[in-house]
Amino acid sequence: MNGEIEKLLQKEIEAIGNIPIEDTIDRAVELLHEAVHVKKGKVVVSGMGKAGQIGYNISTTLSSTGTPAVFLHPAEAQHGDLGMLQEADVLFLISNSGRTDEILKLVELAKSLYPGIKLITLTGHPENELGRLADVSIATGHPMEICPLGLTPTTSTTVMTVLGDVLVVMMMKRINFTKEDYAKRHHSGYLGKKSREQ
Repeated sequence: MNGEIEKLLQKEIEAIGNIPIEDTIDRAVELLHEAVHVKKGKVVVSGMGKAGQIGYNISTTLSSTGTPAVFLHPAEAQHGDLGMLQEADVLFLISNSGRTDEILKLVELAKSLYPGIKLITLTGHPENELGRLADVSIATGHPMEICPLGLTPTTSTTVMTVLGDVLVVMMMKRINFTKEDYAKRHHSGYLGKKSREQ
């Protein structure tokens, strides 16, 4: 049993190690900085299913570290929630396959509302349908899932989470986000207390 667990962990580690190191994160950071910190828009993150759960985490972590972001459920966007979108915003869309119907429809709807809105994608590889629509497409390297069926989002969501963390940290560095800035956004709990320690 322990041997099998070690093999699974090793596959996850290898997938992280195989993330393509390109200039796309740097380009995404500059696009986010321009939209949010210069034009005073926000990041609108969306994804369906497991990718959506990763997206929700990325949006809340961006917000807590100085880059305002919200999560937009792609299905709810078709029933009025698209109204949260503003012209200066940037879309950050997540789909491993790049073929998620609800996400592709969201691009169409957002572009009909604001034709010039910028689009960042996080997907398996930049040459899929969603990736080709993006201003910047961040690739995961399209790792094989450790799920024995090869179906359940496992390794792909691990890699998405890692890339989300990297993006958040790079944004923090880009805006010179300080411990004092952190404290202003965390008023309660352990992290709030720790951020106020001298």
